[in-house]
Amino acid sequence: MTSPDLRQQLASLTTEAFRPDLADIDRLPTLDIARLMNGEDAGVPAAVATQLPRIAAAIDAVAERMARGGRLIYAGAGTAGRLGVLDASECPPTFNTDPAQVVGLIAGGPTAMVTSVEGAEDSRELARQDLDALKPTPDDTVVGISASGRTPYAIGAVEHARAVGALTIGLACNEHSALAAAAEHGIEVVVGPELITGSTRLKAGTAQKLVLNMLSTITMIRLGKTYGNLMVDVRASNDKLRARSRRIVALATGAGDEEIERALAQSGGEVKNAILALLADVDGPTAARLLEESGGHLRAALAHAPR
Repeated sequence: MTSPDLRQQLASLTTEAFRPDLADIDRLPTLDIARLMNGEDAGVPAAVATQLPRIAAAIDAVAERMARGGRLIYAGAGTAGRLGVLDASECPPTFNTDPAQVVGLIAGGPTAMVTSVEGAEDSRELARQDLDALKPTPDDTVVGISASGRTPYAIGAVEHARAVGALTIGLACNEHSALAAAAEHGIEVVVGPELITGSTRLKAGTAQKLVLNMLSTITMIRLGKTYGNLMVDVRASNDKLRARSRRIVALATGAGDEEIERALAQSGGEVKNAILALLADVDGPTAARLLEESGGHLRAALAHAPR
């Protein structure tokens, strides 16, 4: 049973607000509902845009720490937690990161990815335990994610991370949230009431996904994981990605198929190394050395390559 205080608190949240104008939505033709929903979703990018300066500041702080070996750790419950796990799981194949570099924590553990774990989101202590298992350091970043901005698990993760000196970011979809207040970098994307009252997997979830896309992707750009807009650190783990790897080398260098195959073979399949070998006309070991000396930044390695 929920307390009257909690019910009153939820009733005050924009993400939980009731839309009287949509009270008869279930009587509408399917196409009309789809148009309504599409119209609601169209406002999400504009809401994200209001937070771009905060997002950019957070990204610069994250990238600075990750360049020193820190990790990016997401923590949330329900949809918010699942979105964090999703973003983290996409980083190894996209940017060839170690799976331990970007981590998603969800209240209730892996089981909570597919089913509700009762009470998990209400526990600050559970968040502390989950974080302690990762042994957070001051070079790490913990991002608490919660549409309401009041989820105890997300707030607990941020509070504990801050106590051990880690960078903290609070991502919420209500103004003046406890989560944003608890973090060094508060990001509040206010998307308004949902089409289905309180269903924050809708606009709020979309907003959170957009922000997480920015946090991870732009951080990786800052870390040299791309060359222009090419995924030069892509991990070729299947046929599609192997074909993509060859296309990336071709786009970056303009080389022919035989040259590309030879460069990739000499570089152990590493796209970034193959590009450097072709553009700087060096062998595989030299390309690897130049990249290591340049912290993995292809442009810097090219600038230092022998002429």
